[in-house]
Amino acid sequence: MTNEQQQGKRQRKRDSLFLSASVRIADSEPFITRVRNLSAGGMMIDATTELANGTSVTAEIRGIGQIGGRIAWSSPGRAGVAFDVEIDPRLARANPGTKSVLPEYLKYKPTRRSGLAIR
Repeated sequence: MTNEQQQGKRQRKRDSLFLSASVRIADSEPFITRVRNLSAGGMMIDATTELANGTSVTAEIRGIGQIGGRIAWSSPGRAGVAFDVEIDPRLARANPGTKSVLPEYLKYKPTRRSGLAIR
């Protein structure tokens, strides 16, 4: 692989993070694994065994949903997954509990009660 090809592969911004994902390799049972970094085009996961390059993968990632891909590389303990379509990795970082469906006027706003002294 030439230096230009290596640089071209690394132009996408990756988020380093630790989150769990459910991954199904080929037709095996799904398992929970740690996602170590995530980009629009793929992710690096923890893998207990080396996986064959090109093996199909389906992953379920919080905030993104189910995404298909293939094993791009594998080494003891880690594997790279290239997605079939690009994703928005920021969706995986979003806190699922931060969005509120209540209109602003119905949200509870804590106030100080009169007559209570703070000591």
